[in-house]
Amino acid sequence: MIQLIVLLPLLAAIIAGLGNKTLGKLPAKIITTGALFISCALSWPIFLSFVAGEGQAYVAPLFTWIQSGSFDAQWALRVDTMTAVMLVVITSVSSLVHLYSWGYMDEEPDQPRFFAYLSLFTFAMLMLVTANNLLQMFFGWEGVGLASYLLIGFWFRKPSANAAAIKAFVVNRVGDLGFMMGIFGTYLVFNTISIPEILEMAPSMAGSTIGFLGARFDTMTVLCLLLFIGAMGKSAQLGLHTWLPDAMEGPTPVSALIHAATMVTAGVFMVCRLSPMFETSETALTVVTYVGAATCLFAATVGTVQTDIKRVIAYSTCSQLGYMFFAAGVGAYGAAMFHLFTHAFFKALLFLGAGSVIHAMHHEQDMRYYGGLRKSIPITFWTMTLGTLAITGVGLPLVASVLRASIRRTASSKRPMPLAGRALARSSSACSPPCSPASTAGVWCS
Repeated sequence: MIQLIVLLPLLAAIIAGLGNKTLGKLPAKIITTGALFISCALSWPIFLSFVAGEGQAYVAPLFTWIQSGSFDAQWALRVDTMTAVMLVVITSVSSLVHLYSWGYMDEEPDQPRFFAYLSLFTFAMLMLVTANNLLQMFFGWEGVGLASYLLIGFWFRKPSANAAAIKAFVVNRVGDLGFMMGIFGTYLVFNTISIPEILEMAPSMAGSTIGFLGARFDTMTVLCLLLFIGAMGKSAQLGLHTWLPDAMEGPTPVSALIHAATMVTAGVFMVCRLSPMFETSETALTVVTYVGAATCLFAATVGTVQTDIKRVIAYSTCSQLGYMFFAAGVGAYGAAMFHLFTHAFFKALLFLGAGSVIHAMHHEQDMRYYGGLRKSIPITFWTMTLGTLAITGVGLPLVASVLRASIRRTASSKRPMPLAGRALARSSSACSPPCSPASTAGVWCS
């Protein structure tokens, strides 16, 4: 089943991409959208089985990828609680975005290429979250970066879209350099790239040192910070965040899929997946906490003075990702994953609603020209109202209060909370009880 979930989007992307105009608009849309809905239908039973406590973690081997001396990279698909959560997020949002794009991109002459790119991105994201080793994760990591570049620059005759695509690609390469160095260092230290083996051996390396840049540093701190640099780039954290607002030059469905629900959460997923490594370094977790808190406050502040409707939502996304990293930094990995799950849906909803508003306003994105739209597009109005209530926690006050208590409790029990963190914890807006970094019993963390 997991093989079908992952490979169907790839097959659809190949057919639509190679067929292109020969295949035609309608067949390309039917093939890609149908494949995603099938993947989504197969993903939900896996997720629900883990929610019910009946799911069992397993690894589905595919083939040997690279074998050279002691280096062994198997291509395999890992299914556990964290994977189940991400499968539902990716396939559900992607299938709905595919369907939404039928109408939004109806006037585009090159629809098969667009839908092929969407499906290619979905495949790469699924490869990332099902990875059983760091090299396979890096394959998915770079795959979503490539697909993001192609989708942001889909309107390649538009100079601003080309510039935004190049900017996103280059800024992410900075983060990816750190991620690559982290992978190299991890293999050097553990002599394996298998994630389960690395997580099992990580506690034994606590307190050891490694040579880096001509000096000796704590081994796990160096490895975790290098990996976190990769997460900062992909998840648009402060310092490497500049690409995300400009990425709004792409079609709105792209913003909903990539820059709200899936690719930008890859960094949070990676930190939670490798949480036993981060737990061995107090310094690394403190850096994650401070960066997350600073990003949350900075991006939310900048978002209040934006006039472009998509940029407002983009900065909101950046801020919410900061919430997630803050939660992970204080050890509330369950809260981070739960917020990732909920945020994917309500932020995608807001982006798609924004697309409806932009269409109604004849592609005008400056909110200073908006007003009185409730009577003209009432369904969009009420839909975006529900999304706004969800993101603020007003719609679910009990959920918001439990998250605040969860993060505060976890932070106070594990390490002193930074000043910015205390303010952030008081204003958090989603919830989940914390889970142990090595736990496989919780729904949100594995």
